[in-house]
Amino acid sequence: MKNKMITMASIIGIILVSGTTSAMAQHMSGRNTGDMQNHKYIPERMTDMNADCPEDMMSSKANNTMMGGGMMGGMMGDIDRNFIEHMIPHHQMAVMMADLALQKAEHEELKQLAADIKITQTREINDMRSWYKSWYGTEVPTNSTGMGKGMMGEDVNIESLKNADPFDKEFIEQMIHHHQMAVMMADHALQKAEREELKQLAADIKTAQTREINDMRSWYKSWYGVEVPMNSMGRCMMTST
Repeated sequence: MKNKMITMASIIGIILVSGTTSAMAQHMSGRNTGDMQNHKYIPERMTDMNADCPEDMMSSKANNTMMGGGMMGGMMGDIDRNFIEHMIPHHQMAVMMADLALQKAEHEELKQLAADIKITQTREINDMRSWYKSWYGTEVPTNSTGMGKGMMGEDVNIESLKNADPFDKEFIEQMIHHHQMAVMMADHALQKAEREELKQLAADIKTAQTREINDMRSWYKSWYGVEVPMNSMGRCMMTST
């Protein structure tokens, strides 16, 4: 197996699927026909996230690894179903990061944030599992979320976080980016979801995680004397195939 580089922009572009638009054609200009056939819509605000990535990490070959993979088959159709199947593993990754912070963080503010994330997102995972069973008559399929390859965790590097020094600095950089992905997914659900329970969840996610992003930015500036670096929110990621 060999590693192929991908960008989080590619992943979230697939996740936020909606109707075919002219914006897609404009955004995808310069990419090969196969890539365009595998896309429906990529939000414009994602287009600059990979600006600092080396060109070879953004090749159509690397992108096709994701675009044509098993994830694409699950992205069409029921928005509510797809949201749950992708938000659950995203929340699971946040809980995993929070567990690390509870063990390793130096600042009490970050430990309290981690505790809040763990409590809130564990409850939301349970809610989504319950709704899914009620609405679709089955458990959330573990293989549909791409967890085997860490699809929704590709904006997080757990090994880097475990070994980071200072831990708190790396945690904030990774968690801000992770939260931004959740907020974008929540925005999409607010526009497209059919069920009121899911719209309310999306609103709660957007409110809570936007507030937490602002808190983390403030702490980062206070503790490290600089703004959170932009390239920490547009990381080039790696997956194995």
